[in-house]
Amino acid sequence: MNTFNLNSIKKKLSNAPDIIGKSKYFNSAVLIPLITIEDQLHILFEKRAAGIRQGGEVSFPGGQFDPDKDKTFLNTAIRETREELGITEEQIEIITKFGTLVAPMGLTIDAFLAFINITSLSELKIDQTEVEKIFTLPLSYFMENDPEIFYSRLEIHTVDNDANGKSIELLPVKKFGLPEFYSSPWKNGKYRVIVYNTEPDVLWGLTAEIVYELSRILKDGE
Repeated sequence: MNTFNLNSIKKKLSNAPDIIGKSKYFNSAVLIPLITIEDQLHILFEKRAAGIRQGGEVSFPGGQFDPDKDKTFLNTAIRETREELGITEEQIEIITKFGTLVAPMGLTIDAFLAFINITSLSELKIDQTEVEKIFTLPLSYFMENDPEIFYSRLEIHTVDNDANGKSIELLPVKKFGLPEFYSSPWKNGKYRVIVYNTEPDVLWGLTAEIVYELSRILKDGE
């Protein structure tokens, strides 16, 4: 039988995650890569290759946390960036952890701001099985231009249908005497969708959300 006191509880919770229940999510990590072009800081973006998950979308280098390869989410971001851009770890200078984005579809993204030590984009050897192309935009662009903001609506269901149309009870509302309200779908408010309709490509969704929050904080700090 475990016995606890205030000191043992404090010690055990010292490494608790910032997000309660983080292990239930699809956990990923990305690098927000800054490079210098003509003495100006740019953010580097990838367009994902057509044959992979979410192909054709603009993203940052990154991917799913792999406990067999990664001790931390920073390890994930660096590993994926090295693989996708074809650079060495020594060329990646971590500036800071920017934060963790929790998406309503059951996804977390730990984002790290980093400077990539290259003199030209030609130094990158992108993995074309994962990356269709790369492009950059000046950091100042996001400081000076507001995105378009749209919304989608989320709905929660406690009942689903299988492939044969048979009803599947996901949450047994009646069994536990929960309020009848939860037997029917209910709306979970509006979810913000940010879009930067830039000339190289459309930047939207979670990547745009991270860029928007980064530029907002940088502007507030001026």
